[in-house]
Amino acid sequence: MKITIATLFPEMVEGFFASSIMKRAVERGIIDYQIINWRGWAEDRHQSCDDIPYGGGAGMVITCEPLFKALDALGATGKRVIYPSPSGRRFDQAYAEDLSGEEELLFICGHYEGLDQRIIDEYVTDEISIGDYVISSGEVATLVIVDALYRLIDGVITTDSLEEESFEGGLLEYPQYTRPATYCSKSVPDVLLGGHHANIGHWRLQKRIERSMERRPDLLEVANLDAAGRKILNALVRESAKGNVNDGHNESY
Repeated sequence: MKITIATLFPEMVEGFFASSIMKRAVERGIIDYQIINWRGWAEDRHQSCDDIPYGGGAGMVITCEPLFKALDALGATGKRVIYPSPSGRRFDQAYAEDLSGEEELLFICGHYEGLDQRIIDEYVTDEISIGDYVISSGEVATLVIVDALYRLIDGVITTDSLEEESFEGGLLEYPQYTRPATYCSKSVPDVLLGGHHANIGHWRLQKRIERSMERRPDLLEVANLDAAGRKILNALVRESAKGNVNDGHNESY
């Protein structure tokens, strides 16, 4: 996949592509990227890229001309162009999976009060919100989207890792533990120490359902549960009604 990021602050995103999993994906040729500062297309002495809004109001708005020229130079027309914005469609795992199937994506990082609407009308195919809150940097929102989607591309991380993550199958992830078995008087649940894979699988599924029920009950309305999952959910609902949910440290199977 090729990822192009158009930004006024390239230093905010450059490090992301030179670190961790993304760095390895770039080195292996799975991800190609370019970071474009569209200020270079501004022709006035101060290289201005913002102006006061028509109709009045606080703040500044990204102007048309420099960004239009930059996007034309990038061949944006006909490409999938993403603009992170509080006014966009809500981002989720399914959306990330959809974007991960593209060969090329172009991101526009907004600032101030946003973009002149004519930029959006002319070039943007996807206006995406990463959540119901406001942040000051389109770069941060862009990297959230990029981080969620690129790891779904074949070869970036293992299939096993993807299958056990949050939101796979519509549920949150189960708790994770590592050595030592006891630390500061807190112990790893007994079931994880026994080596019984079926029991461990049952415990993990139970914890995924339990966490989702507690923190994101909306997920359970659409989760793809098999017969075992539905049985666990029904049992948890009954236990919850009694005010007695097991913490999993002394379960027997």
